[in-house]
This record gives sequence, structure tokens and C-alpha cells, in this order.
Amino acid sequence: MKDVSNSVRVPRPSAYPKKRPSPHGVSKARKQQSPLYPAQAVVRKSPRGAKAEALVQRQREAQILALRREGIYLEEEYRDEIRFYMHEMERYTMSSMTSMDQQPEIRWHMRPCLVDFLVEIHFTFRLRPETLYLTLNIIDRYVSRRIVYVKHYQLVGCAALWIAAKFEDAKERVPTVQDLAQICRDTYDESAFIQMEGHVLSTIQWALGHPTAEAWLRMMCCGHCVEEPKVQHVARFLMEITLFYREFIEFTPSSIALGALTLARYICGKSRRIFEETEECLDIVELLDTRLAKHVNDLSETLVKKYSYAFYSKAATSVVQYYLEGGRFQRQAVFSLPALPMTPIKSSYSPKISTPMSVSTTASDLSDDMPGTPSSPMYSSDAFSSSYCSDDKENLPSSQVFSPVVNKQHVETIPEQFLPHDFVTISRPALHSLNVPSPRLIAIVA
Repeated sequence: MKDVSNSVRVPRPSAYPKKRPSPHGVSKARKQQSPLYPAQAVVRKSPRGAKAEALVQRQREAQILALRREGIYLEEEYRDEIRFYMHEMERYTMSSMTSMDQQPEIRWHMRPCLVDFLVEIHFTFRLRPETLYLTLNIIDRYVSRRIVYVKHYQLVGCAALWIAAKFEDAKERVPTVQDLAQICRDTYDESAFIQMEGHVLSTIQWALGHPTAEAWLRMMCCGHCVEEPKVQHVARFLMEITLFYREFIEFTPSSIALGALTLARYICGKSRRIFEETEECLDIVELLDTRLAKHVNDLSETLVKKYSYAFYSKAATSVVQYYLEGGRFQRQAVFSLPALPMTPIKSSYSPKISTPMSVSTTASDLSDDMPGTPSSPMYSSDAFSSSYCSDDKENLPSSQVFSPVVNKQHVETIPEQFLPHDFVTISRPALHSLNVPSPRLIAIVA
């Protein structure tokens, strides 16, 4: 028997020799490029172009970082999908103005009272801006499907605000049932708010994912062109004005946000973006402009006071002053040349050649049958010249200059404080006691 204890085993020669380890660490085998997918050609950039691109990228990253510090997160990769989904959801969660017109007791002049009350509560509890728009959307959808009596109108508004605050805001900012009952001066029991909350949610089928005008405004202001804070505050002030009146309910939140931003840029003296303006957007701008020009003194005192603080760049003060001084939104006019006379008057003496001859001039152009072209016109051919001679005295420019009448009211100076706590007037009467005709009708009758 062979002793194998002291024998040395000789390794067999391998057909696959071992690869020597790399001195730089673990190395991975390179994958061979498939002939079906050739390698993409590397685009060479000039040093100046690469430097400019890097600068734009750094600026964009700085803007995104600044927005994230304010709690605004942008997902550039899914921006188009998000916009498509928001357009789809806003059409699904729209209210019916026709159904709201058929309410037996609720009238449109009661809506500003309720919105003013909700703006006051919303500002006091420092809720997010989306909460206020979602509250009004819930109210409008509920009123579109259920008959609401005047005595329950305020209860529906408080229940909608409670639902929206739970959906949008932090838990510590949501008002309690005791707070709502105290604000309504114990007009309703605490159990009534809980019961109305369940009834409202079942009526709107628990659909709370409504893209508000505030969400659309943030997307528009935080895109490639970041708007200034004052422009954003003026646009928010104009958007909250649209919550008070009937004529703005039929428009989608995206159109309202675009219209408010367009008018805000115009008031702040910024250049217009014609390529972004739509017909629906311009309709909203004209409705807002007309209402502010005629009824700027009838705006909600609560809303004006809210946006008069320095925290909101004194947006209300800027807008009210702009319209009190006679400012209006002007569409870009299309200038056209005035109509020239078709047949000039033939003079008694006409030279043989009154105009330089061209290559195509024929003998019929020099005959006496056609009048010669007058060498000195009666008025300047410049369509934009201010001085001209004409016999039409009615169209002559007047020497009087139009000066708008400014309503010089005494405006109380508002202290520059930051969001006061004692904003809500707890002793205000209940809204269902306001079941009276419209104050405008009373003024007309008087």
C-alpha cells in the first residue's frame, strides 16, 4: 500500500488560467457593445458653452434648494404627468353653477358674508392657502347636490373648513369642535359639526383631491421663470377676490391662477407673456379688472386687511391704489393704417411724367384719361404722426387732458405686524340672521 501522507500534490495545468488581480482593486469585466445598439457619439461643447450650461444648472439648483426651504418640492422629471393629472382632477371636482342657482333659500348676495367669515377663521388659525380654496370647492360641490337652508349655511361652511384643514394642514393647526362652536357663538351644538362633516363627505363621495388655484399658481411661479414675491402676493390677493363672486365659479382653478398672475404682472409693471395667455385667461382678467375698477371700495375689509401687512408685500394697498388712480388693464391694440383716397383730384396742370417711370410703364399710364398722382398729399402718410391737416374738425386732438377722478378716502394706516392673533371677532352675529334682501337692492330702493 502506497504511503500518501508525505507526498506533494502537483496541480494540474488548467485550460483557463487565472486572471492576475488588478493592483488598483477589484476590476469588472467590460461589457462588449452590442452591434444593434452602437455607442452614441459624444457631443463636444465649446468651453464657453459648457461654462454657460454649468452656470444655468447651478442657478436652477439654487432656486430648487430655496424653494425646498420654504416647503415647496418640485419634481422636474414628472412635471408633465403631474400637470396632466391635475387638469383631469380639476374637471372631475368642478361644481355646477346651474344647480347652485336653483337653491330655494340661498342667494348669491349671501356668499360674500360666508366667504368673509371663512377668510377670517382661516387667517386666524394660520392655515395653508390651499385650505381656503379647498373649503370653497367643498361648499360649492355640496350646494350643487343638496338643498341647503339658510340656517345651515354657516354650519356647512365650518364643516367644509374642518374637512379641508384635516386634509391639507398639520394636526396642531386644525381647529377643534370647541373652537368652531365658540366662533359660531354656540349657534350649533358640537355634535352638529360632526354630523354635518359625515354628510358632506358622503355627498362629495370623499373626493378631496382637488387641485386648487394656489397649487396651480405655485407651479406657474416656480417654473423656469421664478416670479418675484410681490407678484405672487398680488396674484394671491386677486385669486381670493374671485372666491366672493358668482361669475368666477364656472372657470377652472388653472385658468383663475393664470388670469390672476397675468393681471398681477401687469399691475406690478412686468412684461406680458402673450404666448401663455388664453381666451379664458383674458376673460378672467377682464372680469377682475372691471369689478375692481367699478367696486374697488366694496372689497371685503377682512381680505384687504389681511393683504395689507408687509408679510404679503402690502398687495392690497398696491392694487387698491392702482385702481383708485384710474389704472386699467389694456390689451395690446392692433394699429392699422388709415384708408387712403382711391381717386385723387385731378389738377388743371399735370406734367407729362409726375412719378418716376418703372420698367413696366406703358403708354396708357401717360395718357390724359387717368389723373396724375398728386405730388403733395393733403395729409401726412405717417399713420402715427400727431400733426396733420384735415378739414374734419371733430377728429382733431383735443387740448383738454383726461384726468381720472380719484376717490380720496381716509385710509387707516395699518401697523406692520406679523399675522395678529386677535383677528377673529368672536362676538360677530351668526350668518343665518342675515336672511335679508341684497344690500344693493336696498340702496337702489332708497
